[in-house]
Amino acid sequence: MGWIFLLAMIAAYFGYFFVARYLQRRYLTTLSEVDFRAGYRKAQLIDVREPDEFKNGHILGARNIPLTQLKMRQTEVRHDMPIYLYDSNGTRSARAAAILKRLKFSHLYHLDGGFKKWNGRIKKG
Repeated sequence: MGWIFLLAMIAAYFGYFFVARYLQRRYLTTLSEVDFRAGYRKAQLIDVREPDEFKNGHILGARNIPLTQLKMRQTEVRHDMPIYLYDSNGTRSARAAAILKRLKFSHLYHLDGGFKKWNGRIKKG
């Protein structure tokens, strides 16, 4: 009987994961570095990492709005321009996109693999 419960829990977890992934694709576009680089200059480039991570290096032209402060600082984000998000590996930027979608933002993009995969110009400090 215990193994049936365990199997049901595992199935529920994976079901939730796949549904969440499917819904995410409806409002968030994951871009390769090449595609991200091609469009971010005409968009709002937002680094959702914490300030100490940002100071250690960030994509040139990015501004730092940590995920933990995004709701409080939503007025700093424009509704009329695409929003390019990134973090260290792509996890927090996906969560940031979910928050922004709930706040009625659209045209949301994030960098596949995050800053760790970025080979373009960076700025420290």
